Amino acid sequence: MSYSNKKKIVKIVFTILMGVIAICMVIPFAWMLSASFKPDNEIFNFPIAWIPKKITFANYNRVWNSSVPFTTFFMNSVKVTSLSVIGELFTSALAAYAFAKIKFKGREVIFLIYLSTLAFPNQMMLIPRFVVFREIGIYNTHLALILPGMFTAFGTFLLRQFFMSIPEELCESAKVDGANHFVIFLKIMIPLAIPAFSALIIFQFVSSWNEYESALVYIRDKNLATIPLGLNFFKDENSTSYGAIMAASVCSLIPIFTVFLIFQKQFVAGIATTGMKE
Repeated sequence: MSYSNKKKIVKIVFTILMGVIAICMVIPFAWMLSASFKPDNEIFNFPIAWIPKKITFANYNRVWNSSVPFTTFFMNSVKVTSLSVIGELFTSALAAYAFAKIKFKGREVIFLIYLSTLAFPNQMMLIPRFVVFREIGIYNTHLALILPGMFTAFGTFLLRQFFMSIPEELCESAKVDGANHFVIFLKIMIPLAIPAFSALIIFQFVSSWNEYESALVYIRDKNLATIPLGLNFFKDENSTSYGAIMAASVCSLIPIFTVFLIFQKQFVAGIATTGMKE
C-alpha cells in the first residue's frame, strides 16, 4: 500500500472518529431542544421522541411571562458578561503588550509567576474573595462577579503569544518615525491582533455567561441573579418544571451561538496563529 493511500485511510478514519465525537456532543443539546417543546409528563419517556407528537410553546411562555423573572436574569447575565469581557480585553491587552514588546528587568520571571496563577482552581479562590468582597462592600452586587473576570492570566497569555508573533521590525520602524509605545499599541498591535481578540472574546464570553459557582456564593438577591443561578428558581420543594428549565437553557444559548457566529472566522485564525513564536 502506497503512502498516499495510507494517508487517505488515516484521514477517513480520523474524520469518522471526529464525526462520532461530534454527534455524541450534539445529542444532549438536541434532547434539550426537543424537551423544551414537550409537556413535563412526556420529557422522560423512553424511547425518546426526538420530534414531539404535539409541539407546545407553553414552556417558553412560562419562562418569559411567569412569576420567575427570567428577563431580569437574562439582562443581568448580559450586563455581567459584557463588562467582564470589555474589562478583560483592556487589562489583558495592556499586560500582554508589556510582556511581549517592552523589555524590562525580570520580565520573564514576573510573567511566569503571573502565569502560575492558572494552576489554582477557581474554587480555591471563592472563600478568600468572599471575605474580601464582604469587607470592601461589594458582596451581593454584580461587581463581585465582574471584577474577577476582568483580570485573568489566560487572557494575558493568549494575547502575549500573539503579540510575540508580530515582527519586531514593525515596532522598530514605528519607533524610528517617532512613535511611542502607546501609539504602537493602538496603531499596530490592536489592528493586527483582531483574530486573537476575537478568540479571547469567545472564551471569556462563554466562561462568564456560564459562571455558576461564583454567582451562587456572591449573590443573594434574586433580582441580581444571572441565568445559571436563576434556573434554580424554576423548581421548588414540591415540583420541578423540567420543560421550563429546558426552554430557559435553550434561550440562554442563543447569545453564545450569536457571539460565536460573529467571531468564528477570526476565532479560527486566532487559535491557528497564537503561540507560533515563543
